Amino acid sequence: MMGEVNMAHGLQGMILFVLWLAALGATIFALIHAVRQRPDAFTAVDKLTKPIWLGILGAAMLLLLLSLGGLGLLSFIAIIATGIYLADVRPKVDEVQRGPRW
Repeated sequence: MMGEVNMAHGLQGMILFVLWLAALGATIFALIHAVRQRPDAFTAVDKLTKPIWLGILGAAMLLLLLSLGGLGLLSFIAIIATGIYLADVRPKVDEVQRGPRW
């Protein structure tokens, strides 16, 4: 009975660690993407400025690193900030720099 509990706890910990790694990878990707973009592209699509997004994503990465493999409240805040950048800001910034894809 005790062995089953330990195995379940170990599996849960492994899943949380994999999710944390995915969140960290997404945040690093978003931060690198933001660094490589022109500053005027952010304001051209009515988004926050490049320095503000760099600060938000840098803080998100710091929060994830401070949580060190766990998914606490600060990690969820970081994941939400990264998700907003990747889902809302990144596509519009890419489109304004490359033009529409059709």
